[in-house]
Amino acid sequence: MNKEVICVNHVYKEYRLGTIGGGTLRGDLQSLAARIRGKEDPNSKIGQKNVSSGKFLALNDVSFCVNKGEKVGIIGHNGAGKSTLLKLLSRVTAPSQGTMGFNGRVASMLEVGTGFHPELTGRENVYMNGAILGMNRKEISAKFDEIVSFAEMEKFIDTPVKRYSSGMYVKLAFAVAAHLDSEILVMDEVLAVGDMKFQQKCLGKMGNVADEEGRTILYVSHNMNTIRQLCDRCIVLDHGKLIFDGDVEKAIELYSDMGNHTLLPKVNLSNQTRVSNTLGRDVKMMQFNFTGDEKCEIQMKNMLPFELVLDSKTERKDVCFRCMIYYSDDTPVCMAGSSRGEIVLQAGENRIQGEIDTGILAPGTYHMKLAAYCVNDYGTEEHLDVLDKAVYFTVDDSKIINNMQWLHQYWGHAAVKMKISNVI
Repeated sequence: MNKEVICVNHVYKEYRLGTIGGGTLRGDLQSLAARIRGKEDPNSKIGQKNVSSGKFLALNDVSFCVNKGEKVGIIGHNGAGKSTLLKLLSRVTAPSQGTMGFNGRVASMLEVGTGFHPELTGRENVYMNGAILGMNRKEISAKFDEIVSFAEMEKFIDTPVKRYSSGMYVKLAFAVAAHLDSEILVMDEVLAVGDMKFQQKCLGKMGNVADEEGRTILYVSHNMNTIRQLCDRCIVLDHGKLIFDGDVEKAIELYSDMGNHTLLPKVNLSNQTRVSNTLGRDVKMMQFNFTGDEKCEIQMKNMLPFELVLDSKTERKDVCFRCMIYYSDDTPVCMAGSSRGEIVLQAGENRIQGEIDTGILAPGTYHMKLAAYCVNDYGTEEHLDVLDKAVYFTVDDSKIINNMQWLHQYWGHAAVKMKISNVI
């Protein structure tokens, strides 16, 4: 039977909005006297209106338990409550209501350099962090060389950390958190500061300490690929509420669908926000239509017919059209585009009809980034109109290979056909 190391029961966290107090007793008394007399607050900023001191519920009735050795991802939009939850788990702050139970020591890394004193050297900070976790000097010394080697900080370990770059900070901070003895490792979106090689090194280390040492990992990230790579369970937060707890792929799919986009066979592009306000002046994309029988919900097949309506101020022979296809988690999948000289525009409305090869796309939800551009004599592209996440569509076929459901986390987003020619 699995042993629970974290148990969160009906936790609420409430914050008060606006400034609390004036910073000094004298200032607070002046503000109080002004309010009693109905006068303007003498400590308020010039032109500042009175702001109601409302309350904000960062976490709203959150409950879950985590077993020993589990690797749990926590995802959600900005402001969903992820960092607040990790601060509660790290005991940086306390819940307004509810209970949180722990069975083991917690090592947390909530931001770059968490727990580091800038005036101390890297060596001194390693020992200080170990002491905070309840380890003695002998235990820390036994892990010290391994920590420094993992962080690749041999040359700088006796330098004050205030002189470290953000990447050096995160390397040493992660190495300390991962190597010192703690049963629970809590990580916020901090690995984004490190380079790609070190990120992979950290993810591998977190996986090893969970599988081999039985340590529990809680990991927050907006990078869905790292969530797939590390976690075997995922929690989705939305406006302080826990809305899903379970399979990683289902969690990512739910998170990707939280933008509330709709699948429409005819999409009005004229009123969509451009990636720059200088686009869409000379040539503007007005509408995108799926013209096939399946509309925007297609089966796996070779070609997807479409119609693009463009408005051009003048006659042009230099316009090209490009369509970039992304999976629902924003992973780029493929690109399709026209050749130079293939599109000739008249002044006014133009309708371009064509087909996109979608035969390799695996089942799932995708979106398109559309771009109209021209190429000058030097081979440089000049964007005329660009729309990000302009069109959504789904590929619907859940049993395409040996009657198995497609697993994006293992196989990617392209389903390439195989043909066996001979068996000897």
